[in-house]
Amino acid sequence: MPFVAALIGYVTKRVAIEMMFRPIEFVGIPPFLGWQGVLPANAERMATTATQTLTRNLVDPKEVFSRLDPDELAKQIEGPLLEVVEDVTREVMEQYQARLWEALPEGARQLLLNRVRAESPKVIAKIMREISHDVDEVLDLEHMVVKNLVRDKALLNRLIRNISRPEMRFIARSGLVFGFALGIVQLVVWAATKSPIVLPLFGLGIGWFTDWLALKMIFLPREPREFFGLYTWQGVFQKRRDQVAADYGDMIAREIITIPNLLEEVLRGPRSDRLFQMITREVQRTIDTQAGLVKPLVVAAVGSRRYQEMKQAAAVKAAERVPDTIRYAEEYAVNALDVRNTIVERMRRLSPVEFEGLLRPAFRQDEWKLIAVGAVIGGLVGELQVLLLLH
Repeated sequence: MPFVAALIGYVTKRVAIEMMFRPIEFVGIPPFLGWQGVLPANAERMATTATQTLTRNLVDPKEVFSRLDPDELAKQIEGPLLEVVEDVTREVMEQYQARLWEALPEGARQLLLNRVRAESPKVIAKIMREISHDVDEVLDLEHMVVKNLVRDKALLNRLIRNISRPEMRFIARSGLVFGFALGIVQLVVWAATKSPIVLPLFGLGIGWFTDWLALKMIFLPREPREFFGLYTWQGVFQKRRDQVAADYGDMIAREIITIPNLLEEVLRGPRSDRLFQMITREVQRTIDTQAGLVKPLVVAAVGSRRYQEMKQAAAVKAAERVPDTIRYAEEYAVNALDVRNTIVERMRRLSPVEFEGLLRPAFRQDEWKLIAVGAVIGGLVGELQVLLLLH
């Protein structure tokens, strides 16, 4: 009986752990007859809770983006940027003043292109300075993280599973120890009563109690605490603070707060209009500046409305293509932003309650389901023991 009870304790833990993560999509007849992993089923809530801890306690977008040197960034992308600027200039001139452009000597065309190209890095640097001073205007970091975690439920699973792997092992192995100990009690009660009801009741109790106790021991106590003057215990998750911080920082920097994801949010997120407004304004201002003294002649030649259309077309084309050149500075940006080390350092300074908030939401609201499943499995195994004994 103690060995069977240990098996109940272990099996119920393994089932509970897998039910947290699998299946990623609902399997069964919706909405109630079936199952979806606790994390994937509550992806938006889980992601929002985890992201709030991340964005409020660990990563300050303004501070992180201030580490980018606008001039260095412009230097990193200068080659591809100049190609884009040249392409945009040629396209606009051929679209609005094809005859004039074709009539210009090659030297005159090159002079115009060189003047525009010379200004381009300065424009990029200016826009980057403006962004770094008020990054919240163009980047909603919380929206970006939640969107990526909800869109990719497997990523959310990996995030929680990777940082809690030792805790999951502890839960499973604790089932063996707790189950065996309760199995000894079960054996004594069975020997004294010979009542068939003892086995399913103890099976149910072992499944419920060992699941409940294991979940509590992951997080509590938050600080090392001595019991009976003989043994000191601290929640497994709290005890691993340094390693959790390193694993969490690696995961966030490698898969979530990445340069491609940041660019995607800036270019297509809910605040992307602000960036395009900045680019449009600076491009049009540069065109006016470069036109200089000949602007009245250009306006007279093409018309005021046509001139405004040319500026707008150039701005739109630049806004569509210039941001993509930032990808060429990805290595520089990753090193400059230093997201991984920032997260690790800040995590190690969190209070125990704040630190617990990184993982606890994955369990709290639905942990009763996991405990209940453990109890049911334990009860069924107890019934099986009764059948075996009767036969």
